[in-house]
Amino acid sequence: MDLGLKGTVAVVAAASQGLGRAVAMQLAREGASLAICSRKQDAIQTAAADIRQQTGVEVVAVVADVSTPEGPEALVHAAVERFGRLDILVCNAGGPPPGGFSRQHDDEAWRQAFDLNLLSVVRLIRAAIPYLRQSGRGRIINMVSSSVKQPIEGLVLSNAVRSGVIGLAKTLATELAPDGVTVNNIAPGRFDTARIRELDQARARSLGITEEQARNEAIKQIPSGRYGRPEEFAYLAAFLASDKSSYITGATVQIDGGMVKSLL
Repeated sequence: MDLGLKGTVAVVAAASQGLGRAVAMQLAREGASLAICSRKQDAIQTAAADIRQQTGVEVVAVVADVSTPEGPEALVHAAVERFGRLDILVCNAGGPPPGGFSRQHDDEAWRQAFDLNLLSVVRLIRAAIPYLRQSGRGRIINMVSSSVKQPIEGLVLSNAVRSGVIGLAKTLATELAPDGVTVNNIAPGRFDTARIRELDQARARSLGITEEQARNEAIKQIPSGRYGRPEEFAYLAAFLASDKSSYITGATVQIDGGMVKSLL
């Protein structure tokens, strides 16, 4: 299927690795020009070079921390300055540290999680909205977590803060629909990324088992019997970024191999 993304411009935050990088790569394969960011210059330059080499599209690499006031503005500005427009915004950031509620996270940890996983989305969207409205086919895609559908044990920060993104997106979907801008969320389950490996390691330490045992225990909870591949996530993101998804807005789409048991 031709998704009609050739000639569009996309911003993908936190795209040097993992699901963010997979999304950036797939959008590029569909013909979108990109502005991508990471906090580490070497990492984002390497990712940009790889995407250029594999797809031939133009990629602007930006060093930016989306948890700061300046980072989202710098990323969006770089895209518009280079390409003169913006059609797709993919909001993404690393996850907060694991841990339960009791005595494991102080006020500063909560503030950092808020800045990283909720306020970063607010700031990215705020910077991008004027250009997405001008586009006439603007797309906002928030990368969240299956925790917004079913809380994950030992991830209280993610469970609490990421749910705020869902409320924001549902509100904005109504507000921006008359301008042709859609707002959707993707809630991934367990994908084979560095983030999930870190969580498996943390769980292994807490239970006194090996990382392989922790991974196998997690896989038992997934009806598909495996972790997802990043490119599988990226296919969904590319569809939601396309004109083919123009009647989908305000939705939270889970992609988890059947792991989440909630009805909605």
